[in-house]
Amino acid sequence: MLARRDALRLKMAIQTKELMPVEDYFAWALQQEHRYEYIDGELIEMTGASNKHSQIIMNIILALGNAVDLSRYALRNQGMRVQISPSRYVYPDLSVIRGNPVFRDASEYNLMNPCFVLEVTSPSSIARDRSDKLGYYFSLPSIEACLLVDQHRLNAELYTRGDAGWLPQTFTDPEAVIPLAMLSCDLPLDHVYRGITFEQT
Repeated sequence: MLARRDALRLKMAIQTKELMPVEDYFAWALQQEHRYEYIDGELIEMTGASNKHSQIIMNIILALGNAVDLSRYALRNQGMRVQISPSRYVYPDLSVIRGNPVFRDASEYNLMNPCFVLEVTSPSSIARDRSDKLGYYFSLPSIEACLLVDQHRLNAELYTRGDAGWLPQTFTDPEAVIPLAMLSCDLPLDHVYRGITFEQT
């Protein structure tokens, strides 16, 4: 019984040691070459982006930059960390803010009020993007829409917040137009995938 109790104490100590306090995370993250998301004390490293991944993000930034009223909206790239809750911090591939940005503190590293977020899925992140991370975005009251874009096939999924919950829409037609009412603009799918070619299957 004693050995079992000691083993349990050791297991708990190890688990406690692995969890980083959020204030330590903020200081630690500033010293890192790579970005890390923070979920309830656990660190999740953000992997590097492929050429297609980067191209799609730039296509969408350029398209939205030309389509939205930049006196009312502000765009932030994947370097902008978003606070989901006091213990959860993530990095969308793009965040759009309506009005003035609101930050956790004066350091302006943790955005609290995006109205739109984008995730371009990667093989290493697609499962998390479609489950945990999407759920995190749904839980943030300021977010009105989430756009998930597949980098390996012509496929975009838009989730918009409504009175009855979240409405999903899928776009696969090259001539499709993604309606972004929350940004007062539309996003043609061919603009999203401009310059992107897919291997024939």
